[in-house]
Amino acid sequence: MKRNTFYEVSAREHNPNYEKLIKRENPIFQSQTELRTPFERDYTRILHSTAFRRLKHKTQVFYNIESDHICTRMEHVWHVESVSCTIAKWLGLNDELTRTISIGHDLGHAPFGHYGESVINKLHLAHLGRKFWHERNSLYFVDNVELLPDRNNNEKNLNLTYAVRDGIISHCGEKDINQIMPRSEFIDLERDFNLPGEYNPATYEGCVVKISDKIAYVGRDIEDAINLGFLTESNLKELSKIVKLNENSVVNTSTIMSNMIVDICESSSPEKGICLSEEMSDTLNKIKKFNYKYIYDNERFNSFKKYAEMILNDIFEILYNAYSEDNLFASLKAKSKKYPTLMNEFRGFLAKYTDINNLPPKYQPISQNCLNHKIYANLSDKKVYVQAIFDYIAGMTDRYCVKVFNELINY
Repeated sequence: MKRNTFYEVSAREHNPNYEKLIKRENPIFQSQTELRTPFERDYTRILHSTAFRRLKHKTQVFYNIESDHICTRMEHVWHVESVSCTIAKWLGLNDELTRTISIGHDLGHAPFGHYGESVINKLHLAHLGRKFWHERNSLYFVDNVELLPDRNNNEKNLNLTYAVRDGIISHCGEKDINQIMPRSEFIDLERDFNLPGEYNPATYEGCVVKISDKIAYVGRDIEDAINLGFLTESNLKELSKIVKLNENSVVNTSTIMSNMIVDICESSSPEKGICLSEEMSDTLNKIKKFNYKYIYDNERFNSFKKYAEMILNDIFEILYNAYSEDNLFASLKAKSKKYPTLMNEFRGFLAKYTDINNLPPKYQPISQNCLNHKIYANLSDKKVYVQAIFDYIAGMTDRYCVKVFNELINY
């Protein structure tokens, strides 16, 4: 197994597209003592973001906000980083870019995992006429919603490089495609991406993250399912045959992931792309089908799905019904007598993204301190207000959703 076979096509300075890959919407402050590469700077910007910190209280698959031993969305992104960086380093790719895409790929994920995403999608279709999918929302979050203070303590957008933004929106691993070649076009990521997985990433590093995401979630989800008693002895025997483990090996995250990582390093080439062998690709697809049959579609999730749907629908309805075209902030303030946490914090959220001249005096300092895209402008259009509700809810953690919901029912 030869090392560094992808070095010449990696996203480094010798790459003819490097300047396009590190391009940002706006230049960022460059210190004379700056030690980091553009992708390392993006890693730090994501690491310091609110959306990243919230991943530790967002569901991956199993809802259990009190347990320290169930995989959360944050643990998932660390698994993706671990898998993808192991592969990238061996192949000679830029592991700085790889790890940055990895920790950023789920920043826009909804609370309550994919079940929460499906609830928000129904509401999104009904009120805005378009689908909600987390890969696009992750790009939208890093481009427009997430803010960081600069050296003057002014809040600004993350302003990430093209390669990182591209890897985030391109990471969809739901389709059973385990051979990925990067695309050659530098498309407009916001305008041209209309469906999950519509385009492959523009870099081999992004392709590594895309396949690593699938490896990470099928492996770790099985371990949680075993610990929570979702899988019987019969199920595990069936899985062992699929994975083709040795007689003395056990089914866990390590045994499932490690063989796939080695297989990718052996099978991939710049000519074929990032890929699994035909045999291992078949194995991964079978494991994924096993997971859907015994884990993701398990009837034990039914109560959780109903719980998540009730919470998200109720939060949306309360905020939606608070709209007033004439005096929105006054309407929200009136509602704060019943729902103080939800309404007061939502008003502060809106102030960051609304033009200062359209805010009450109390909230103008917030807008003045935020030198970001004012994506809600003057909030005169109800659809803009509805988008703000979705942005606010999608940014919530499971724990915060429950806290707000408890406030709604404790009247």
